[in-house]
Amino acid sequence: MMRVLIVDDERLARAELRRMLATHPGVAIVGEAANAAEAALQVAALQPDLLLLDVQMPGGSGFDLLATLDDAPEVIFTTAFDQYALQAFEASALDYLMKPIEPQRLAAALERAAARLGIAPTPSAAPRKLFIRDGERCWFVRLEDIRLFESEGNYTRLYFDGATPLLARSLLQLEQRLDPQQFFRANRRHIVNLAAVRGIENGEGGAMALRIDGMTVEVSRRRVAALKQLQEF
Repeated sequence: MMRVLIVDDERLARAELRRMLATHPGVAIVGEAANAAEAALQVAALQPDLLLLDVQMPGGSGFDLLATLDDAPEVIFTTAFDQYALQAFEASALDYLMKPIEPQRLAAALERAAARLGIAPTPSAAPRKLFIRDGERCWFVRLEDIRLFESEGNYTRLYFDGATPLLARSLLQLEQRLDPQQFFRANRRHIVNLAAVRGIENGEGGAMALRIDGMTVEVSRRRVAALKQLQEF
């Protein structure tokens, strides 16, 4: 069963989506929200698999909402405005449906969502992702695709697929949500995806460094023992 949260500031638009979704037995509507702030609370509480998300809403856009989420569900944008389509697809949205929404287009979008999710029995089985916005560009990125997290004050620079955007979260905030068996805190400034490590350099006095696609990340002396304890090494 695919769990869906409807986010739209127009009551009639939410009612129409409810009516259309009622014809899809594999969909469960877990809630609805009228603005970005309310939706953020609903996402945290309900953990939906999929957002049907309006773009323009009072108090914050759909993109503003996604930028606040640590764990972003899959997204189908539903809007009356076509100028945001490129931005939506750059963010790896499943689809961009123009109002009034055609039933066939919605059905096709839901099928893509189900295929990507694998119709997981629980939301946690879906891939964990971050929504990242840096200037005019935005991405949905799976955590396992991020090679390196680098602290820059209250921001964190991410390294993935040739991109290096800044995320408006501290390294400590991100570390609390990462699997310590996969993501290793090498030093005060860096968290490394161990799957991206291509080699280990041993230095004098027990010093160590990790090689990651042309970059070298030093392991602080107090973290060397923790690195050696990991099964992969």
